[in-house]
Amino acid sequence: MIRLFAMLAVGIFSRLFVLPMLALAQPAAGRNGEQAEATRKFRAYLDNDWKLWMEQYPETATSVGFPGLNRRWSDDSREGLEARIKHLHESLSGLKAISRDALPAGEQLNYDLYRELLETAAEGLQYGDDPLPFRSVVPANIWMPITQMGGIQQGIASTLATMPHKSVSEYEDVLARLEAVPRNVEQNLALVQEGLKKGYTPPKLMLRDVPKQIADLIPADPMASPLLQPFTEFPAGFSEAERARLTQRAKLIYADSVKPAFQKLHDYFTSTYLPACRDSIAAAALPNGAAAYAFHVRWQTTTNLTPQQIHEIGLSEVKRIRAEMDKVIASTGFKGSFHDFTEFLRTDPRFFYDQPQDLVNGYRIVAKKIDPELAHLFGKLPRLPYGVCVIPEFKAPSQTTAYYQQGAPSAGRPGCYFVNTYNLYARPKWEMEALSLHESVPGHHLQISLAQELENVPEFRKHVGYSAFVEGWALYGESLGEELGLYKGPYSKFGQLSYEMWRAVRLVVDTGMHSMGWTRHQAIQFFKDHTGKTDQDITVEVDRYIVWPGQALAYKLGQLKIQQLRTEAERNLGARFDIRKFHDAVLENGAVPLNVLEAHMKRWTEEQTGH
Repeated sequence: MIRLFAMLAVGIFSRLFVLPMLALAQPAAGRNGEQAEATRKFRAYLDNDWKLWMEQYPETATSVGFPGLNRRWSDDSREGLEARIKHLHESLSGLKAISRDALPAGEQLNYDLYRELLETAAEGLQYGDDPLPFRSVVPANIWMPITQMGGIQQGIASTLATMPHKSVSEYEDVLARLEAVPRNVEQNLALVQEGLKKGYTPPKLMLRDVPKQIADLIPADPMASPLLQPFTEFPAGFSEAERARLTQRAKLIYADSVKPAFQKLHDYFTSTYLPACRDSIAAAALPNGAAAYAFHVRWQTTTNLTPQQIHEIGLSEVKRIRAEMDKVIASTGFKGSFHDFTEFLRTDPRFFYDQPQDLVNGYRIVAKKIDPELAHLFGKLPRLPYGVCVIPEFKAPSQTTAYYQQGAPSAGRPGCYFVNTYNLYARPKWEMEALSLHESVPGHHLQISLAQELENVPEFRKHVGYSAFVEGWALYGESLGEELGLYKGPYSKFGQLSYEMWRAVRLVVDTGMHSMGWTRHQAIQFFKDHTGKTDQDITVEVDRYIVWPGQALAYKLGQLKIQQLRTEAERNLGARFDIRKFHDAVLENGAVPLNVLEAHMKRWTEEQTGH
């Protein structure tokens, strides 16, 4: 899973992309002068629009390494919101003024992709979605800016931590942003209050950890706050006087304005907002909720599948994977039922670490086992490195087992595979290989970093990430474990199948809760009946689907499409099939909608046959 501003993911509805996939890179030399001039104007529009969007969303600019905007936050006031919506409409009008027919084929696809990003964002406005067309993996709802999975109580600390802080001037940027935190908190408090009036609230139960998340930002000792984390680790070369000056300034800002602002938010959230939030869990309970859920399902999956169709696919996959799991259980000689086996996996001490650092080191060992094997399956690997990081304590209880936060090549920031050390007996060893394949390599880090390193493409193409492609690829990456020398024991193999089952279960429970009247208890029980995941994991996962309707559907549907394309290529190419070339072809254009990927891979297969 990719998190927060770490990945800008949007969806495109496949019905709009019916043309054959053509080369997505810079058009070949020799195009006529009219196309060259049209391309120049189109690229100038895209470059300028990217700059304007970064100015509207400075946190996103920090994430992708866009310079010059690290001293402020997005303007979340009513006026700021209206300005962003106005720019969205102006951006779409500006694009429509460009003649698509005058562009060469590759640029026409860039045009189609960008137009659909803007039109999708515009369509989402009626459901309260934020107008940013390069939205995060979850479409932020303007009127519900705070959930247990995200919001300013998490985003501010994460952004401050990822900001460059290698020089005095960069630390001055951090201080400027700290000074601006109270205004941002006030603006988000106003959005929460307005959302309450409009009938937009998250389910009450899902917010149970949020007061503590806010409180953990503002301990009595300023240097214990995640907000001041950059001031606890100055780089070499700073004089003691500079360190003391910057740290003292940070402490003063914290005490005088940041802490009081978050304390006010905490008090309102606890005493007024939380009691007023809804008891229902279905997305349909929100204003225009059923239509919003259908929209987000299409957006996240880049398909026109209905919730009912997706539910049926999920049930079919659950049945298929269960048969594979039963085979693995039989191979261990275990005597007992499926439930007995999963309970054994959840509770036997041999499957768990006793110390947080041992768990972190275990992940690092797995990651380094994978790295050298990648050359067997990929011809092109990213230049950007990655590391294993620990999810901060203040948000760990409500977070999933792990997530990936993209790096920024232009800012010299590596990718980060964040792992959860909260509640060690919810983090079994048998899941670590599959999880690492998904979040680091060959999953998110490899795919996202290669996209960031694309050449001769518009900037938006490096950072947009269709969930069905990005998460589908990462789930497909889990299936490569045996080819990479992993899953050698039955328990780790069962872990891989359990993780695949987890994503199949998502298709069932997400659609069940949001469109078929399922209760939270039903969803949790279905999870327990079909996976080996721990109770902590299951609870956090189900609660995640409740506040992020539709997002979890992207994984399995994307994986199924990529696996289908590989099977077809293997069948059509026979002995000429080269797995390294296949994977490079899947990834060479960055993230795209599933039908665009399918057209591209069919064309690639035809090229390999010489037809």
